[in-house]
Amino acid sequence: MKKTTTKRGARAAIPFVSMLAAGAIMLGLPGCGKPGAPQGPGAAGGRAPGIEVGVVTLKARPVTLRKKLPGRTAACRVAEVRARVNGIVQKRLFTEGAEVREGEQLYQIDPAPYEVALASARAALARSEASLASARAQAGRYAALVRDNAISRQDYDNALAQQKALEADVAAGRAAVENAEINLAYTKVYAPISGRIGKSEVTEGAYVQAGAATLMAVVQQLDPIYVDIEQAAGQALKLAADRKSGALRVTPGQAAKVRLFLHDGSEYGHEGRLRFTDITVGPSTSSVLLRAEFPNPAGDGAMPALLPGLFVRAEIIEGTSPEAVLVPQQGVSRNQKGEPTALVVVPRDGMQFVERRVIKTERTIADHWLVTDGLKAGEQVVVENLQILQRVGLAVPVKPVPAGQSIGSLPVREPDVE
Repeated sequence: MKKTTTKRGARAAIPFVSMLAAGAIMLGLPGCGKPGAPQGPGAAGGRAPGIEVGVVTLKARPVTLRKKLPGRTAACRVAEVRARVNGIVQKRLFTEGAEVREGEQLYQIDPAPYEVALASARAALARSEASLASARAQAGRYAALVRDNAISRQDYDNALAQQKALEADVAAGRAAVENAEINLAYTKVYAPISGRIGKSEVTEGAYVQAGAATLMAVVQQLDPIYVDIEQAAGQALKLAADRKSGALRVTPGQAAKVRLFLHDGSEYGHEGRLRFTDITVGPSTSSVLLRAEFPNPAGDGAMPALLPGLFVRAEIIEGTSPEAVLVPQQGVSRNQKGEPTALVVVPRDGMQFVERRVIKTERTIADHWLVTDGLKAGEQVVVENLQILQRVGLAVPVKPVPAGQSIGSLPVREPDVE
C-alpha cells in the first residue's frame, strides 16, 4: 500500500517539474514569444536589460555649511556687591530678583560710628589749621626781625620748620576728613551696574566686614547675554585652513551670524553675532572658546528667555562650499570595516553594471551626506532596489532609471540647502 502511494506521488510531481523547466527554457531562449518580436529583451544583441534600479545623478552645487556646537549662557556684566566698611545692616532697600538701576541704594549699614569718626577728623583738622595760622604769623614776624639782625638765623629757620610741619598736619587732617567721609558714604551700599539682582546674602541685623569683603548680593546684566561656545581645536584649525585655501568661502558678515537652539530643540527668536575667538586652547578639553552675543529682552518686567548658566546649542556658519557633492542617505551603507560605501553605475561591455565604492562622508545635511572623496559630479548612485542587488550580486547588468520611477520606489527629494 505504501509503495503504491509513492509511485502516484512521483507521477504527480513529474508534470509540475516539467512545467517549471519548460517555463525556464521559454524565458531563456531567444525567439520564444509572439511572432515578429525582437529576439530577446535586449533587442539589439539578445541581451537581458538587467535589474531595474533607481539612481540619483550627482551634481556639484554651492552649499552653506553650518555647525552646531555646545555652549552655555553667561551674563554680559556681573557685579558682586560686597561690604566696604564694618557694621550692622540696618535696612535692605530692594526686592530680590527685581531690576535695579546703577546708583540705586541697596542696603543701609549703621552710620553712627562713621559719623563720629568724621566729626573727630574735622575737629582735628580745625585744630591743625589754627596752629598753622599762628605758625605762619610767627614766621612772618621772624622774617622781618632776621633782616634787621634782631634775632638769630636759627630762630627764623625753626619758625619756618614749625610752619611746614603744621602745613603737613593740616594736609593729613584733610585726608583724614576725606577718609571719614568716604567710610560714611560706604554705609550706603549702591548698585554698581544696572541689571537683575539675585537673592540677598545678608539680612537686617547681620554684621558685615570690609576685611572679609562680605558678599551681600550679585547684580547681573542679562540684556544682551553672552553664549560661550566650545569648539574643538582641530576643527577650528581645519576651518581656518579651508577658508584660507578657498575650499570654504565666507561673505562679509556671514561668519559672524549665530543661531541658538534651546534645551528642548526649539530655536531662539533672535539672531546673535560672534564677538571673539579665544586664542588659548583649554588643556582639559582641547577646545577653544567662541563668544557670541544675543539680545535678551525681558519685556514688561517678566523674566528674560535666557538665564545665565543655561545649556544651549549654537549654530555657526562655517562658510560656503562652492562644489559640494550630496548623496541621499539611503544610498550610503557601511562595509565590514565600518567604512561608508555607495553603489555606482558604471558602463562595461556596452551594458550597465554596479560597483561598490568606498567613499568619505564629512557630515549630514538634511537627509543627505556631504561626500568629500570617492564620488564626483555626473556619476549615478543607486538609491532604490538595493536589497535585490545584495541578493543577486553585482555581476548582473542593471537598468538605471531616475529615483522615484523604479518599481516599488519612494520619492527622493532634493536636498534643502542654501
